[in-house]
Amino acid sequence: MDDPIIVPDTADATPAASAAPLQKPARIHFIDEVRGIDIVLMVAFHAFYTVGWLYQVEWGRILFRFFSPVEPFFAGLFILICGISCHLSHSNVRRGLLLAGVSVVISAFLWFFMRSEMIWFGILHFLSVAILLFALLKPLLSRIPPWCGIIACAVLMLVTWWVPSAHNADGGSYFGIRGLLAVELPAWLTAQNWLYPLGFGNIPSADYFPLLPWLFCFLGGSFVGVWVEQGKTPRWMYKSRMPVFSWLGRHTLIIYILHQPVIYAVCFLVFKLLAVLS
Repeated sequence: MDDPIIVPDTADATPAASAAPLQKPARIHFIDEVRGIDIVLMVAFHAFYTVGWLYQVEWGRILFRFFSPVEPFFAGLFILICGISCHLSHSNVRRGLLLAGVSVVISAFLWFFMRSEMIWFGILHFLSVAILLFALLKPLLSRIPPWCGIIACAVLMLVTWWVPSAHNADGGSYFGIRGLLAVELPAWLTAQNWLYPLGFGNIPSADYFPLLPWLFCFLGGSFVGVWVEQGKTPRWMYKSRMPVFSWLGRHTLIIYILHQPVIYAVCFLVFKLLAVLS
């Protein structure tokens, strides 16, 4: 999740340069900065939810509803960058298992102490499974040209977007493009809670990112990562323009793990203080 976005500097790949000591890989600060901005937006969105629904403050609800339509874009961008990072990770298996362990700990904590906010298959659960699947399928995926992979993933994400019933106001599950060409999936399939990680079933969860459609967003990022790994990114991406966001982008995992407890603690203290002063 926080693997360094670095690629070899191939600008001086001449015979003379190849005989010289290897230079430190160049870091793509632009991707770090985008990831840093994205994590700030995600934290703010969760803060609005906490203020609006847990503390019943109207402005929190207003801001939460205002940003809700673009929340999938924030999450999708985060997932896309994680997919890119898979081609730059030293060990995707280790990274996937680490995220899986963190996800289990978070779910266990919520089960015992905050069951009303239980998360069964949130974004960290999803990323752990997606990274491990990528590690397993990488030999096969490497045979697919990046452009073909990106286009295929975009199409597959589009036609599976309405598979999770949570994406549909009527609670149904559809394959295809709703309003254009879509097939409603049978009720016996969508009722299978054991298929919840895929996008079927109906289990209340405070955070839900099923493999359908989000796996294709992740894999699309992994195909972009092929070009990044080959050093085909524009030179302007290597310059740091927003150091604060670059730093945040390099520490997204720890920020994501800690942000909700910090939000709860800050809200508790602020509203306790306001109650005392009122």
